[in-house]
Amino acid sequence: MGAPPSASDTAAGGVDLGRSSRRGWRGRSREWKIVTALLRAAEESRGGVLLIEGQSGMGKSRLLADAIEAAAGRGFMLAHGAADEPSQLAPLVPLMMALGESPQTLREVKGPPSDTVDLRLWLIEQLQARLEERVSHGPLLIALDDLQWADPTTLLALRSLIPELASYPLVWILSCTTGHTACGVDRLYEVLQRDGAGRVVLEPLGERAVAEIVADVLGAAPSPELLALTGATGGNPFMLVELLRGLRDEGAAAIADGQVQLVSRRLPRRVQEIARTRLGRLSPHTRHLLQVAAILGRSFRVDDLADMFAEPPSRLLPALEEAETAGVVVPSGDQLMFRHDLLWQAVTETVTMPVRHALHRQAAEMLLKRGGSAIPAAAHLMHYARPGDAHALEGLDHAVGEVLPSSPQSAADLAVRALELTASSDPGRFDRTVTAVYALTTSGRLPEAAEFARTAMSQASQPGQAARLRYELAYALLLAGRPLEAVTEAETALGQPDLPDELRGLAEQVLFRALYACHDYRRGRERAEVIVAAKRDHSHAAQVGAHMLLSYSAWADGRSAGGIDHIREAVRIAPRDQVQARRAHPRLHLAFILTDMRMLEEAEAQLQSASEEITALGHTAYASCPAIFRARLRLAEGRLDDATAEAQAGLAIADEMSMDAFVLVGLAVLMIVAVHRGDMDTATAHAQRYEDRRQAGARFGITWGTWALALLADAQDGPRKALDLLHAAYTDPAEQRYLLMSEPDAAAWLTRTALEAGDRAGAETVAATAGRLAGDNPDFPSLAAAAAHAQGILRGDRMELSRAATTHLGPWSRASAAEDLGVLLAAPAGDSGRLDSAQQGCDHHGSGRHGCDHEAAIEALDEALDGYQRIGAGRDAARIRARLRRLGVRRRHWTQSERPVSGWSSLTDTERNVAALAAQGLTNPQVATQMFVSPHTVKFHLRQVFRKLGIASRVELARLATEHTADGGVTGHPEAS
Repeated sequence: MGAPPSASDTAAGGVDLGRSSRRGWRGRSREWKIVTALLRAAEESRGGVLLIEGQSGMGKSRLLADAIEAAAGRGFMLAHGAADEPSQLAPLVPLMMALGESPQTLREVKGPPSDTVDLRLWLIEQLQARLEERVSHGPLLIALDDLQWADPTTLLALRSLIPELASYPLVWILSCTTGHTACGVDRLYEVLQRDGAGRVVLEPLGERAVAEIVADVLGAAPSPELLALTGATGGNPFMLVELLRGLRDEGAAAIADGQVQLVSRRLPRRVQEIARTRLGRLSPHTRHLLQVAAILGRSFRVDDLADMFAEPPSRLLPALEEAETAGVVVPSGDQLMFRHDLLWQAVTETVTMPVRHALHRQAAEMLLKRGGSAIPAAAHLMHYARPGDAHALEGLDHAVGEVLPSSPQSAADLAVRALELTASSDPGRFDRTVTAVYALTTSGRLPEAAEFARTAMSQASQPGQAARLRYELAYALLLAGRPLEAVTEAETALGQPDLPDELRGLAEQVLFRALYACHDYRRGRERAEVIVAAKRDHSHAAQVGAHMLLSYSAWADGRSAGGIDHIREAVRIAPRDQVQARRAHPRLHLAFILTDMRMLEEAEAQLQSASEEITALGHTAYASCPAIFRARLRLAEGRLDDATAEAQAGLAIADEMSMDAFVLVGLAVLMIVAVHRGDMDTATAHAQRYEDRRQAGARFGITWGTWALALLADAQDGPRKALDLLHAAYTDPAEQRYLLMSEPDAAAWLTRTALEAGDRAGAETVAATAGRLAGDNPDFPSLAAAAAHAQGILRGDRMELSRAATTHLGPWSRASAAEDLGVLLAAPAGDSGRLDSAQQGCDHHGSGRHGCDHEAAIEALDEALDGYQRIGAGRDAARIRARLRRLGVRRRHWTQSERPVSGWSSLTDTERNVAALAAQGLTNPQVATQMFVSPHTVKFHLRQVFRKLGIASRVELARLATEHTADGGVTGHPEAS
């Protein structure tokens, strides 16, 4: 682990300025109380996060150093890292520094597959495992400074690791300097603060704290005149100490009558010049050495500095010793660093811009000549290379290739800069353009990728170059959830003559995927059939895309077996292709349509395989897909909490990666869950987000999403509004077939809603289609159950409804059929449907009155109530209780004894299982593997367990679990109840 910074900074004359700074925390008691509270909580096995920000010189680094010192005194394991400007192109520097790791060491221990294109997911997974192993041995403090310079992969890792490790005795203290534009750390802070992190902005020191520091540095309390002078520092601790040191060194202050009095007016005209004044006291040789060192960065290696002067390190010793004695630089591990950011800035600003440019070029050339990583040199070349500099461009090209797998954001910045430096006549311009577009796409900067591709196409000198750029543009548009535009670009690319086979295959794959995302299956079906029929003449990429399109086309035609066969063939072919062409991930789509047919066990297995494949191949753009698709699967299983957890996790990842292709599915899941629970405000909010994404061009899952919108419309405004939204599902045979194939509950719901709206013809059409689908697909019981349910509603057929209530494969579907059966049995003779007026003809005086079957109706409704309550569908359960009251029967909110709100007995079966495994010391991924669920689901349930038991850590959970077992495990433990 990185060593903490020195706890003291002793100036010439023996005054401990570190102690002075720490005494200043008396004036910042709130911040220090937060730090000590976090450390105490970690000693009790609870984690926490503190976010610190403020202007340079306000004491952020001092606070981190003091926190590290305090944690060390409490026996904590320590990890300290910092970002800086020169290293912000290198991925994960602050975290790797803190943990004593490097991407290379991680790869040596357990390397990713050789064809991984994006290592971000894999690296974060490895870091999480490392941290979980360390923190299992006791409390750990991780302090990260200067995160305004952190690379994007570090910020992504922190967004993932901090919530994932929240149940461990792990304290995070993060610090950044405000005022840096386009700094991703602002977004990180906002997300972490929403999740409960403490956040403080270090304000200027108050008068009392200033007086205490004056007394520490100068030996007595300040006179009113001196105190007024210190006000010029604006309460900035660093500038205050610099002022006091200047007064002392120049003999401008003396103690008289127990106070420090000013004896000289010879002071800098501006306090901001204090640092420069101090530098002016150094010898010219030392000043020049520090100016060159500042170009290398706030931290620098002595070897690098020596090479810049073309001298051996021994020749630099006198100047370095003078700089250290003056307190300008201090040791930091195997490097030297400027003692403060303001000092570094002050030194840098003494170098004129032309000289600064020349020194940066010299530093870049020196680093490139050494060989090895090109990233350090690239930090200098980014801003100071000249246009057309072939050597600089070569270095940038190497750096792009080096950093792309682990930090696409940084690679994109480098690639864009390389393009800016490349002349239009340069033969390498096209390759750099493709690289830039690819890096921008991979990093999620899709609008920029599209703009670069379009601009470059207008400048392409050869048709093949324009076609390649059109393919990259089409792919970026597809990921952005704009498939209609992707179709146009892919077709234009394919219209170019003499396309290389590889590029043609990639463009065809994007075309097919964009077409089925738009539900425009017929437009590409003939092309897809030709490819499948003559597969030897076409690339694997084209074959995968063709089979995927034909799968969805078969689905729209109502051919389940054909649809599944095509997608299985795509899954079989995909691994044979190059890694870039495997980005279609047909396993995801196989899981999707298996969920349609309620073949849920196999769908789960396919999603797990797809998730592992996405991580292994580094297809980060698809990182959100397994969670979003699993959310729909959990909804089908009736596990509403799990569905919510997966959908929220998937949407958060999609937002982080700026990939909107599949977000409509996740938002539709959240809508449906909220409607079932009766939370209409939440459902409406999700519907608005859905509409915003749809307006932006997202299309995949739009038919199923419209069904979700109709459920909400029916709940809020009645069946007529729902019919308006689903007009195509009643009037367009293809849309109707597709919806009934995609959602087993749709046939009954559409039939019932049409009847309630007085549209019997629409109800008959839906029921007839459902019957044909069941007849044409006899091997799929979900379709048979859906047809029986729809026919039972339409004809008032008790036998069909009873059959649906027992053969539906989903718990909500079975409860819905039982409800329809109960309503039918409670209705007067000759009436049917879920109409409230139909229930008023039967009362509790006995079965048979007005033709109803009272006892059988109650039994069916009780079955529906139990089903709805088991899955947490509160709105549906409330409707059943209302129906039972009309029949003279009152039911509690639970058919069995109500579950308590806290304690062991309040835990659901899933929560008990999660708690038991976590109490044994298993990590979230390990628990997920044991339970065949995802880590997102485990994290969600673990939070519920902690809330119900009134705890916040795994250690507390293990203790309570042991005590609960010792008590016989019959009732909740008194401490947790």
